[in-house]
Amino acid sequence: MPLSIAKSIVVLCGLLTFAAGAASADPRRPAAPAPPPVAVPAPDTSLDMVLAEAKRRAASAYVPQHGSLPSWLDRLGPDQYRSIRFNPDLAIWRADGLPFRIDLLPVGFNFQTMVTVSVIDNGKAQDLLATPDMFEFGPNAPPPPPKAVLPLSGFRIRYAINTNKVWDEFLVFQGASYFRAVAQQQVYGLSARGLALNTAEPSGEEFPAFTHFWIVRPEKNAKEIVIYALLESESTTGAYRFTVHPGGETAMDVDMTLFPREELRVPGIAPLTSMFLFDETNRGRLDDYRPEVHDSDGLQVLTSSGESVWRPLANPAKLQVSTFTTQAPAGFGLVQRSRTMSDFQDLDAQYERRPSAWIEPRSDWGSGSVELVEIPSGRETNDNIVAFWRPAQNIPAGHPAHFAYHMVWLGEPRPPKGIGETVSTRSGASLDGKRRVFQLDFVGAGEQTEGLRIEGGASAGKISNTMLVPNPTIHGLRASFELDPNGADLIELRLRIMRDKTPVTETWLYRWTAS
Repeated sequence: MPLSIAKSIVVLCGLLTFAAGAASADPRRPAAPAPPPVAVPAPDTSLDMVLAEAKRRAASAYVPQHGSLPSWLDRLGPDQYRSIRFNPDLAIWRADGLPFRIDLLPVGFNFQTMVTVSVIDNGKAQDLLATPDMFEFGPNAPPPPPKAVLPLSGFRIRYAINTNKVWDEFLVFQGASYFRAVAQQQVYGLSARGLALNTAEPSGEEFPAFTHFWIVRPEKNAKEIVIYALLESESTTGAYRFTVHPGGETAMDVDMTLFPREELRVPGIAPLTSMFLFDETNRGRLDDYRPEVHDSDGLQVLTSSGESVWRPLANPAKLQVSTFTTQAPAGFGLVQRSRTMSDFQDLDAQYERRPSAWIEPRSDWGSGSVELVEIPSGRETNDNIVAFWRPAQNIPAGHPAHFAYHMVWLGEPRPPKGIGETVSTRSGASLDGKRRVFQLDFVGAGEQTEGLRIEGGASAGKISNTMLVPNPTIHGLRASFELDPNGADLIELRLRIMRDKTPVTETWLYRWTAS
């Protein structure tokens, strides 16, 4: 990963101001057999049990939870690993007629960390064990030895989310602290994480991992499922509770408490990880038959003052870090706004069906910033976009830190009432090749331009030929302008449409770079 970073701080409070730095080193601010059932607290105190365990472990030096993999599972290739499939007819709780079912996921390929998965039933915890008869092994997979026990790397949960006749998976926890979810009629796309540490730091990123999960047995009429998790890393431990309600929008309430062993200088709270290769604005160096390739195409932020912000994503030539807001936002998320197959022309990947993820704080997060990291990538198999909340102050060693938030997996977050949103951003060279031409389309603010004006600015260079016209094909508005970089290598742009002093569209932000 390149360590040169282009960084910008964007303060969102009414009007926006910019401080753009050149591409340089980032001066980041300090900132086995089944055991007998074991009695545990009743479900309403299960979080206390996980909190106590996380606190206990944080008092000792970190001991990596690595064990040697069975030889027949070690060094599996991707095709071999994918050919090992859990038999859904043997799903946990299937025979009990409950509304949720659990599939178990073995270790192998990139999923080398072994985790413990337990269920809580009537106040007792029971570890789940996976045996070969629970899986279907494809022709490429090595045969398991008799009576083998498969170490687990995670689990997925099924629910009749789309139709009463099909038990679709809607949630999976697997790999470090990663998890993914979908809502109705969606396919997996971006991921979330329990915690990000030192993302884009020159010293390297630390990846905490969930090492133990407890899944509460649901009632027969339950609409939600509760999962507890223990997180561990060299720097911290953590206790988590996820309350998950699948549906047209799959909602999660997340409660997390960290117990730092060391000072956490660059913690990322509620982190989201996605993939952006290119769209119609910046195909750049990539030669591809498809118009767009991405799981998400923008960062959306709703500030505490009520300003709605849209920042299109980029696949930069150098690693970039952007910082937004100074106070905890009303919400933020990585969003997929391209929603038709013609946007992508990819029948297999179905990027138009990938979910967006939206985060809303449920506790006092204090001051800090939404941080966006964009990493250069030449492959759509690489997640190169990270967004998270970064507290303004470091989290000291020995001082627990609690955060709670609401998370929704959905098509798109709804814009504030009366605010239009950006549906496309296009850019290209002017006829003389000396300037950049930008065209932005907005919907939700009508298509009449009378009484409206463009409010915009740039951190460097010169803006000219600003125009606002109706766009009847989308029943919206089109704003356009030209940018003369005037020798600048990096320029932050902003634009919104106003009626007098009131915005009628969200604030569009864009980072232009000479590369």
